[in-house]
Amino acid sequence: MRQGTIFNIQKFSTNDGPGVRTTVFFKGCPLKCKWCANPESQSSAVQIFYDENKCTHCQTCVHTCPNKAVSLSHKVFFSAPGRCSGCLQCVFNCPAEALSYEGEYKTVQEIVDICLQDKDFYETSGGGVTISGGEGLSQPEFLEELLLELKKHKIHLAIETTGYVKQEIFKKLAPMFDLLLFDVKHYDNSRHYEGTHVHNERIIENLKWAIAQGIKVLPRIPVIPDFNASLEDAAGIAALLKEAGACQVQLLPFHQFGENKYHKLCREYAYENVAALHEDDLKDYRQIFLDQDIDAFF
Repeated sequence: MRQGTIFNIQKFSTNDGPGVRTTVFFKGCPLKCKWCANPESQSSAVQIFYDENKCTHCQTCVHTCPNKAVSLSHKVFFSAPGRCSGCLQCVFNCPAEALSYEGEYKTVQEIVDICLQDKDFYETSGGGVTISGGEGLSQPEFLEELLLELKKHKIHLAIETTGYVKQEIFKKLAPMFDLLLFDVKHYDNSRHYEGTHVHNERIIENLKWAIAQGIKVLPRIPVIPDFNASLEDAAGIAALLKEAGACQVQLLPFHQFGENKYHKLCREYAYENVAALHEDDLKDYRQIFLDQDIDAFF
């Protein structure tokens, strides 16, 4: 049976669609957002987390790596991508448990079995299963097989998507979902690239197509300081959503929940020490959408 790369399966989720849900996090994403709350989701490869507070610098990880891919210096663990085979011997042999890993291969049946454990909760709450990431559409064959199996059990299906996927893949898979939680990050093509490392033409095309097809789409805006948080940005995104035919939008204020993950990945975080946003900070921002007859909520 086909396998996919998953980095988390979160049960009893209430923020990723209606009701009580199981959220399946796919590893790998075509975007590289500077503020990403799940930086471990960006690479499709298994990745190693390093907790410098636990590390005793015993060098066991260096000596047990069969490919000599590991080096260790003060506060920095480094695994050479070209040499690392993903054997995880460094993780399993760390006496201080300073190393852990993100990402594992799972079969469709393994994921379905976990999701079905809470089917009663889905039925009583109007919930279901949400595909998140990363970007689930970046593993299209595996995703399709998983959706077909879940549909046999009449489970409500949602996806959190960047929308950045080839149109033929999007048109094939998007209609299989009951709800698309569709990220809209910026109206301006150049600014979108600055923040995410991809342009937004493909995203806008897919958004408009999905709405035109009558698929249930909830656009969601991660509101990020110094990127899309100005009132001018709100007006531009509102105009884009209006043109696409959207009648509602969810605002997701910037937070710092993912900051520590960058440290454990030994990566620089572009939003280090940037203050989080709260609903009260975005009253005027929200009003821009309401004035365009777009129901904006948090």
